[in-house]
Amino acid sequence: MKYFKSLVRPYLVWSFIVVLVPLFMIFLYAVTNSGNSLINIQFTLNNFGKFVEPVYLEVFINSIRLGLITVAICLVLGYSMAYIIARQKEKVQNFLILLVTIPMWINMLIRIYAWKSILEPLGLMHTDFAVMVGQICEFLPFMIIPIHTSLSKMDKSFVEAAYDLGANPVQTFFKVTFKLSIPGVLNGVIMVFLLSISTFMIPQILGGGQYMLIGNLIEKQFIEVGDWNFGSAVSLLLALIILFSIRWMKKIDKGEN
Repeated sequence: MKYFKSLVRPYLVWSFIVVLVPLFMIFLYAVTNSGNSLINIQFTLNNFGKFVEPVYLEVFINSIRLGLITVAICLVLGYSMAYIIARQKEKVQNFLILLVTIPMWINMLIRIYAWKSILEPLGLMHTDFAVMVGQICEFLPFMIIPIHTSLSKMDKSFVEAAYDLGANPVQTFFKVTFKLSIPGVLNGVIMVFLLSISTFMIPQILGGGQYMLIGNLIEKQFIEVGDWNFGSAVSLLLALIILFSIRWMKKIDKGEN
């Protein structure tokens, strides 16, 4: 056992360097003024106060709007596909899930430029439609896989019992199948929503830079504007949202088990 513990130590050191240290630096920049020296650091919460400014508030509202639309479309398409896959034989299910995940093996940037080559000749670039198409195609697998997992683990005897008690297919679906798959639905919704509001390549390429989401705001603050303090504050807020969402998903999974 001591031997195995010693093998874990390098990974702990590596995790500390690449995870905890950057998070600490983001937190430090978020709560300090710009231009501070290491000797004289001035703490402030003004970086978080910028969130209420109209220009940045519009970015958050627009991100949430596009994120919710993406989630709604992915939920309808993803649940339908996951339901169809879950009704197949196990070998067929494995093959279909493989087909769902194969596009994820290709670099995301290549997939986005592929959509650009399709939408540009049609005159659909730099529109909400182009951004939505890119986000749906990129994040749909993150909706299908968790829903399929919940449906495949579902005890089929509950469905048979519902039919025996006189329920029709629609009643059986909403009162049995859908309720039992809610943990997968919530996991998919949270993952797709967080990915939608934090992405920056899709709006930048397919939206022509005209559609700024939270991810684009962070990128511009660090690279173009040079306001690392506000960029860190936005990053910290996004990280907190992700952490709380993961915490929520774990509670749902425990309740399901």
